[in-house]
Order: sequence, then C-alpha cells, then structure tokens
Amino acid sequence: MPVPGNEDAAAHQHTPAVHGDPIADPGLPPHHPRPTDVEEHAERRAEKQVATMFGLSAVFALLFCVAYFALSVGEETDVWLGMGASNLALGVTLGMALLLIGIGAIQWARKLMSDTEIIEMRHPVASSQEDREAALTALGQGAEDSGIGRRPLIRNSLLGAVAMLGLPAIVALRDLGPLPGDALEHTVWKKGMRIVNDVSGAPIKPDEVEIGQLINAEPAVFFATDEEGEPVYEGHELQAAKAKAAVILVRMQPRDITPSAGRENWGVEGILCFSKICTHVGCPISLWEQQSHHLLCPCHQSTFDLGDNGKVIFGPAARSLPQLPMGLDQEGYLVALSDFEEPVGPSYWERGDR
Repeated sequence: MPVPGNEDAAAHQHTPAVHGDPIADPGLPPHHPRPTDVEEHAERRAEKQVATMFGLSAVFALLFCVAYFALSVGEETDVWLGMGASNLALGVTLGMALLLIGIGAIQWARKLMSDTEIIEMRHPVASSQEDREAALTALGQGAEDSGIGRRPLIRNSLLGAVAMLGLPAIVALRDLGPLPGDALEHTVWKKGMRIVNDVSGAPIKPDEVEIGQLINAEPAVFFATDEEGEPVYEGHELQAAKAKAAVILVRMQPRDITPSAGRENWGVEGILCFSKICTHVGCPISLWEQQSHHLLCPCHQSTFDLGDNGKVIFGPAARSLPQLPMGLDQEGYLVALSDFEEPVGPSYWERGDR
C-alpha cells in the first residue's frame, strides 16, 4: 500500500516480468489511495458502517420470525394496502436481511480490504509445486489483507448476521406441514363406510362385480358434503386422504381364497378389498392377472398373491398388501368393517415383514 506523498512512485510501479509469462509487463493503472487507506477516522467510520449493516441484517431476520407468527394468512390482520400482510412482511424482512449482508460485504471489500492490484497469468498445464505453494501463500495473504482477524467487530457482526439467517429457515420449515404423528398408521376408512367407484362415486353391490374383475375404489366420504353443500374433503387434504385410502376390489372363486386366521369373514362372496398402494415405494397398482390372482406393480414388478392374503411372491416389496375388512350394510352395499389393521404405503425399517 503506498504511503501519502508517494503516489507518483506508485503510479509507475509495474509487475516484474516472470520467466515464461506470455506478456512480460502487462502494466497496471495508476493506484489512488482511498480515504480509508490514509485517514484513520474514515477507516473506523467504514468499519462501524459495515458492522451496523450486519447488525441490522440480524434484526430483520428476527423480525421475519415475529411476522411469521404474528400474521396469519386469511385473517383480517393479513391485509395491508390491499395486499397480503403476511407475505409482504415475510418477503421484506427476509429480503432486507439478505440485502444488508450483501451490502455490508461489498462495503467491507471496497473500503477496508487490501486495495493492491494483482495479476496472475494462466497456464495451460498443471502448476508446479512452487506455484502451488505460492497460491497457498497468496491465500493466506488474502485472509490477512481482508482484516478479518484484526477486525473482530466486523467478524463477529457478520457471524451473528449469518447465524440469525438460520432462524427464518428453521421457522419456515413449519410450512412443510404438520408433524405426521400417527397419520402414517391410519386412513379415513371406518366401520360402515361404503366402498364406491373412484370415478362415479357410485356404491357397489356384490352382484355388480364379476369373477375376475378389478374395480378401483375409494371411501364414500370423498363424495360427501356438509349441511351447506360443501365437500367434506377438498384441496390438499383431499389428495392426501385419497393417496392413503385408495383401494381395489377383486372377485375370484371362493375356493381360490386361502384366508389367514381371523380373516375368514373379511370378504363377501369371493370379493376382497386391498390397498392400491404398493408396499415397496408407494406406486399405485392395478395390473391384475385374473387366472393366477396375482397383482403386479408396474414400477418395480413386485407381485402380490391376492388369493393368499396379498402375500409378496416376487419383487422388492417387504410387506404383504394390506387388506381391508369388508361386509354389507342393510341395503346390500359393500362397506368397510374397520380401518386397515396394518399401515398402508411404503415399507421402511419399522415396517417390514421380512
């Protein structure tokens, strides 16, 4: 760094020629010292400015968390100048937190870091060991020039600002949805709920199902409405519930069914009901082999024997296909006798038969 009074000498400094460089002397523009290079009070002022920006960034990160919990989407307080106050507040606070860190870093580099120009020639082959050592030396010199070790105020305020940015990230994870609890273990099926066609919503009677036929079905609750005529389930709740409760009905000769102990009355006249969700990774299944009574998953070829309680006979699935206990209501329609007695969906380390 030039000292005051030696600007003319600095203006005529050139990079010394290095053997093998494609340009012997690329030259450098005249160097002009910055106010922070020669005035101590300007340097201290710039340092305080940078630390203030980092500190304000931390404050905005904290305000993001406050706005997240204080403003709820859909409430009267969530309107400001005709816009959603929650989204506006979250966007402004998080944006300012990131912006202030960026501005502070730029100010740090422009006013306080070393202002010495460096030229490095590019070479088409790997650097020599000497060049590598020189690079490490330059890296260490860069860290020294940045002053991060000598300027604890800037270093600590930057670390605090970056640490506070973790709070918005943690708080925003809440929007991924509620904790699952026991939601992975249950579906909307319950005793007396009718099994309906998944397209028309029509309830099904045994005489409407032919031997060898497969019907994609679901609970009647998805077609139910409340007293005001609004759907009981809609939006993402509907899709999540459907994904877990989807079933298939198949009919075969009763003599071809070998029920497990306790499952003797889970079918009606050779009609059985199984989850449509493969127990490997959750693909929907409907490839039905009428003669062999096998159900094939199209994703990874897991094969289930529906005549033998949905047992896996081939492929990577780790559990039998869950079976839904089924009976008839007073009008002769097929209904569930209960929810599945085992969890539906993909297997994992706590959900394996084998």
